[in-house]
Amino acid sequence: MRYPISVHTVYHDLLEAHRQRAARSHSGTPFLKKVSGGKYWYARQRVGGKIIDRYIGPDSDDLRTRIEDMREDIEDEKVFERRCALLVAQLRAAGLVTLDRQTGSILSAMARAGVFRLGGTLVGTHAFRLYGAELGFAFAGTLAVTQDVDIAAFENLKLAIHDKADPSLAETFKALSLEPAPGLDPKGRPTRWAMRGGGAMVDFLAPRMQSRHEVVRLDPLNVYAQTLPFLNFLIADPIPAVALYRSGVLVQIPRPERYAIHKLIVAQHRSGAGLGKVAKDFAQAQALISVLVEDRPQELTIAYETALGNGPKWREAIEQALKQRPEIKKLLGQAG
Repeated sequence: MRYPISVHTVYHDLLEAHRQRAARSHSGTPFLKKVSGGKYWYARQRVGGKIIDRYIGPDSDDLRTRIEDMREDIEDEKVFERRCALLVAQLRAAGLVTLDRQTGSILSAMARAGVFRLGGTLVGTHAFRLYGAELGFAFAGTLAVTQDVDIAAFENLKLAIHDKADPSLAETFKALSLEPAPGLDPKGRPTRWAMRGGGAMVDFLAPRMQSRHEVVRLDPLNVYAQTLPFLNFLIADPIPAVALYRSGVLVQIPRPERYAIHKLIVAQHRSGAGLGKVAKDFAQAQALISVLVEDRPQELTIAYETALGNGPKWREAIEQALKQRPEIKKLLGQAG
């Protein structure tokens, strides 16, 4: 079911308000720095006797415009909160998916600490939940049920971002009653944090690239992450989104077309207890592709062809998935 255009417009008004606020929330003087061949914006400020550079984002025309706005008067915080809370209430009334209190508190705290600003991307079913607002389409509720919060980031962000989460995630999670969960890493490096007494869990993930390391360190976030194959495709070039909790939480999520194709690949590599998630993988992929083939066929085709061009393992996984789900193959054919 499609949401009315008016609802979609309200969501994008909310998103734009949060993006403007994010660019303006950095006190200090903005400046452009060249790092490892790229250009990145920082805000320089003095804290006590120290000069601190806080990372804002990669250089782009859009960010340059927002940097100019940042140099003007900052919108009063209370006015912003009231306005955005009203927009969230309108979206909730229209039936868009909202966060429960526990998940909302976790994502809000991570956003304040800078997790998403520093390159963290919300993946998994919580990302899927946000595609309803992004695409203006109501997906079946059973496809969007989860308690786990999955955050993925590239390990090499440490080469470009000379900044860190503040307060630290260890402090943030302690305040939320999240504790390191025991894992299989022989060195005892935690990649999962669990709510004391049961409830939500937070997993940190990273692409498994050239190295074969199972666990890597995400320096800007100061946490360890479990590496997974094929994840680099999913989190390349993410998009901003607002999770509906209180006045909204600005996060970033994978592009929906990449999420859909990635689900086809993941479904072929699950084993053991993970086999129970295969049906959900296919269902989420089909739900997204059904919308994208009508609204964003070009983006869907590019993501599909990019994945096929990544090598024989990628092609084999996708082809096997489409043999198992010919209805999805037919949909992809309509996008070409």
